[in-house]
Amino acid sequence: MIEVSHVSKRFGEFKAVDDVSFSIPTGQIVGLLGPNGAGKSTTMRMITGFFKPSAGTILIDGLDIEKNPVEAKQKIGYMPESAPLYADMIVEEYLRYVALMQNQNPDEKIPKLCEECGLKEVMHKNISELSRGYKQRVGLAHSLMNDPEILILDEPTSGLDPNQIEDVRNLIREIGKTRTVIISTHILSEVEMLCGRVIIISKGKVVADSPTAELRERYGHAETVFIQIDGVAEEEAKESISSINTVDSCTLTQGDRIESAPNALSFLVSAKDGGEIRPDLFRLCAEKNWTIYELSVRKNSLEDIFHGLTIEN
Repeated sequence: MIEVSHVSKRFGEFKAVDDVSFSIPTGQIVGLLGPNGAGKSTTMRMITGFFKPSAGTILIDGLDIEKNPVEAKQKIGYMPESAPLYADMIVEEYLRYVALMQNQNPDEKIPKLCEECGLKEVMHKNISELSRGYKQRVGLAHSLMNDPEILILDEPTSGLDPNQIEDVRNLIREIGKTRTVIISTHILSEVEMLCGRVIIISKGKVVADSPTAELRERYGHAETVFIQIDGVAEEEAKESISSINTVDSCTLTQGDRIESAPNALSFLVSAKDGGEIRPDLFRLCAEKNWTIYELSVRKNSLEDIFHGLTIEN
């Protein structure tokens, strides 16, 4: 378990992290999100013991990271975005070095990690010759060497091809069944697929902390209807749709091109008080003899929620 309590971090007069608190139990995969400069990387580095908090406490399974740094860090596996690998070493030699440094049996650990992280084809290669994707895999193997109870991953799939990304995601899901996992990434679809909980940091503060599904309910209440129609001019369509009593707004948007209807128009229509407007839209189109190519609900994505919570006012 990770317990972060009223943690702040200053760099001179600048406060990068401001009174952040959260706890993460074992067996939970958490997405730690935030725009660049929001303080999420600083938070991760304090959890791992790289930075000392200016205020507050961080407990790793009950151990204070400042008072018991060695014992606490032994429970953590950390892979930064750019894994600090020794470029002049062979992959197998590097993993053997890491194993011995962490008092692990290399003959037992390396074959298992080689299989889990998909390194079989490059074990004999110099790290400097590897693609970014394979360097990420080596960094992941390093972070898993001591069977950590807590795994912290910064952009774990950066630079991987689609097949490699799916392999790493499956590995993270498996790891997350018995360990605490924190993932920091800018790929929000990845968070939706992997994380049962999301913590969003903006301007050094936690602005959202919720299970992913509840986050949608709490912050993603806005719901719009996408409609793609033909047989009407833009101004007439927009005026007619906006005149419906249940409609709050109507905005022209980009839709998929339809070969048989190159002049089809696409709109995002929002309802007043979150009501149902599809029947009214359908009746309008029928009365006006407009052709409907699509009429569907579009709920706020995690990207929409993230943008709404972190955008500059």
